Order: sequence, then C-alpha cells, then structure tokens
Amino acid sequence: MQESRREDSIGLRKLVLYRETVVTEAGEQPADPALQATVAAVITNPWLGTGPSRDLSPEVTRIAPVLAQLLSDRLIAVLGGVDAVEAFGKAAIVGNSGEIEHGGALIHTPYFGNLMREFLEGESIICFADTRSEAGAALVVPLWHKTHAATRSHYQTVTARVSDAPRPDEIVIIAAGSTGPRPHPRIGDRTTDPAVTVKNLESALP
Repeated sequence: MQESRREDSIGLRKLVLYRETVVTEAGEQPADPALQATVAAVITNPWLGTGPSRDLSPEVTRIAPVLAQLLSDRLIAVLGGVDAVEAFGKAAIVGNSGEIEHGGALIHTPYFGNLMREFLEGESIICFADTRSEAGAALVVPLWHKTHAATRSHYQTVTARVSDAPRPDEIVIIAAGSTGPRPHPRIGDRTTDPAVTVKNLESALP
C-alpha cells in the first residue's frame, strides 16, 4: 500500500524491465557472461506548460528520490543483488511537449544520482544519456564500473526502449546496470597503458 501511494504521488503510468545476457560472442562463450538490465519508469511530466523561468526544484525534491529508490530496487532484484551489480548508468527520454531540461532535472541532481549511487553501493560518477523524442524511441545508455571508472572492460552500453512512451506529456526515467564486463575484454586498462602522445607517435601518424 505504501509503495502504491508513492507511485501515485509521482504520476507513474508504468514500469518496463529489460534484461539480456550474451551467450556467445565471436563463436565462444564468455568466461563469465554478464547480465545487463534496464528498468524504465514512465511518469507524467510535472512541468508541462511551464516556461523556462520555472523553478524545477520543488518537483525534483519530491519525485527524484522516489524514482531513485523505485528503479534501484528493481535493478538490484533483476541483476541478482547489489553485490552482483558491477556497472551502472542512467538516462531520460522527454516527450516532445517537454524540455530536455525536464529529463535532466530528474537524473542530474543529488536527489536521484547520489541516491542511486548509494543504493547500488557505487562510488563512480554515473554515466548518462538523455534526449527528447516520441514514443517508442530507443536510447543507448552507457555504463561503466560503479567503483572503478577507469576499468575499461566495463565500458559498455545497453539499449532501452518503451514501446508506447514517452507520450508528449511524459518522461521516461531509466536505471541501467550490468553484472560484469563486455564479452572477452582484452584492450587493457588505464592503469597499464603505455604513455601515448602525439610526439612519441609522430613516425606512425600520417
């Protein structure tokens, strides 16, 4: 009952969960196949019809924390627990009657980002994507390691899409995660990279 009241308070229309795992890549099974998932919340745009001088903070402080917990809880559940989550990302798709800033307001403030990071026990800045589009638009959400952002093996993406959202008066807010790296990662890491500069590569440059 309490969760239902929270969902009503933010204008939630639906939740959409997507999950995938790569069984084979380049003809071989990855050593430890990662599970990727997105959880999307479709909500009514609370700022529809307001101008660019409108202060967005009252709705941000009311709605964003609820979204952060709602999406993080479901992402943790579908990926097998908070300890299983290794990479994360976030995104927003604003319906065509809204401003791109309306999506940013709900994912780019501490009321969402800090809470999602804490719920997922991360330390890194959360990768993001945002756009304005019509219903059914696909958005590629970037991910990276939740505690070691320089871990290149976990630089990956997952595509999120809701077939009937966002309607012009809606916003889709997305939390995304992965339980591991890309299949067969083998391009090294920032901590082991050689020093590469224009000067020491002059002979190799065209």
